[in-house]
Amino acid sequence: MKLEKIDRLLKPFNSFIQNESTAGIFLLFCSLVALALSNSPLSDEFHHLWEYEFSISIGNYAVSNNLHHWINDGLMAMFFFVVGLELKREIMGGELSSIKNALLPLTAAVGGMVIPALIYVFFNYKNPDTISGWGIPMATDIAFALGILSLLGKRVPISVKIFLTALAIADDLGAVLVIAIFYTSEISFLNLATGAVFLITLMTANYLGVRSTLFYGIVGIGGLWLAFLMSGVHATVAGVLAALTIPARTKIDEVGFAMRLRNYVTEFESIPPNNVTLLEPEQLHVVEKIKTLTKAATTPLQRLEHALHPIVLFIVMPIFALANAGISLQGITLNEIITPVSLGVFLGLLIGKFIGVVGASWFALKMGWAELPGDMPFKNIYGIGMLAAVGFTMSLFITNLAFQSHAVILQAKVGTLSASLLAGAIGFLILKKTLPKNGDVN
Repeated sequence: MKLEKIDRLLKPFNSFIQNESTAGIFLLFCSLVALALSNSPLSDEFHHLWEYEFSISIGNYAVSNNLHHWINDGLMAMFFFVVGLELKREIMGGELSSIKNALLPLTAAVGGMVIPALIYVFFNYKNPDTISGWGIPMATDIAFALGILSLLGKRVPISVKIFLTALAIADDLGAVLVIAIFYTSEISFLNLATGAVFLITLMTANYLGVRSTLFYGIVGIGGLWLAFLMSGVHATVAGVLAALTIPARTKIDEVGFAMRLRNYVTEFESIPPNNVTLLEPEQLHVVEKIKTLTKAATTPLQRLEHALHPIVLFIVMPIFALANAGISLQGITLNEIITPVSLGVFLGLLIGKFIGVVGASWFALKMGWAELPGDMPFKNIYGIGMLAAVGFTMSLFITNLAFQSHAVILQAKVGTLSASLLAGAIGFLILKKTLPKNGDVN
C-alpha cells in the first residue's frame, strides 16, 4: 500500500517531467531552425518577419509594438504565469513545501545565481554600457535541462529529477525578481496603481471563494497584465503575480469525493441500459453530476497548470526560440563576437553555474542545514550543476531587456547559446558516468 501511495503521488510529477523532456528536445530543434534560417539566403525575410507591427487599443489607450516585442512581452507573460503556478504548487505541496526538502535546492539556486553574476561583472565592470547584462547568466532553462536528462533514461533516480526541477523553479523565481527590480524602465505610477487595483481584485476573489478560471483570465489579462504593460514594470511580472492569486483549494475533500463518486456510479449502474450508443437521459444526468463533482475535487490552480503547460512548452517557448535564437554570423569576425559581454555570459553560465550550484550545495551540507536524498550521492550534483548552466530561454529573455544595441545583443546570444550547448553536453557525460549503470532506479 505504501508503494502504491508513493507511486500515486509521483505520477503527476513524472507526467510533468515527461512533458518538459520532450519540450526540451523540440525547443532545441526550433533553435537550430532559427540559427539555420538566420544564416541562409532567407535571412533577411526571416528577420523582417519579427518586425511586423500591430497595435492593441482599449478606449484612449493604445499599445503598438512589433511582433518580436509582442512575443517577449505578451506570449512570455503566459510562460511566467505557468512559472508562477508551478511555484505556488511547489510551495504548497511540492519540494519547496518544507524547509528540510527545500533548503538544498534553494541554496544551490542562490549560489547558481550569485556566482555567474559576479563572473559577468568581473569582465564588464569598467563598461557602463554592458554592465547591465549581469542578470543574463543567472538563469536555468528547465525544459532544456530536463530534455538532456531524459536522454539518460531509467538510470536517473527520481530524486535527481526532483532536485533539478526544484532548483530550476527557484532559479526562475530569482530571475523574475531580478527582472522586476533591475530591468524596469521608467515607471508610470498611475498605471502601476491601476494594476495594483486589479491585483487586489484577484486576491479578494480568491478569498471570497471565486473559482471561475474565466474570471481570473479576464481580470488577469485584460486588467493586471495590460496595466503592467503600460506601467513600465515588465509585463511578465504580472503573469507571476496573477498566478499567485489563483485558488489552490478544492470544494470537496478526498473522502467526500470518493464517497459521492461511488454513489453516482451505483446510481448510473442501476439505470437500465438502452443497448444503443446514446445514453439514457437519466444516465446523462448522472454523468453531468460526476463532471461537476470532479471539477469540485480539483483546484483551479491545477486545472490551469494542466491546461496551459503543454501550450507554453510546445507553442510559446518554441515561438520565442524562433524569434530570439536566430544569430546571423555572416560577415562577422571573431573579434566582434569574442568580447567581455560574450565571455562574461559564456563563463558565467559554464563555470559560474557549476561552481555556484556545487559549492553552495557542499556548504549547506557541510553546515548541516540540509541533507542529500537517500538515493542521490553528492557526485550527481556535479552533473546537475552543469545542466543548470543551460540558460537559453531566460538568458535570451533577459538579454533583450538588458541591451538595446544589436551588436551587444548578438554577443550575449553567442555566449548564451555556446555555453548552453557545451554545458548540456558536459552535464550529460558527467551524469552518464556518475549515475548507476543498472536499470530501473526510479
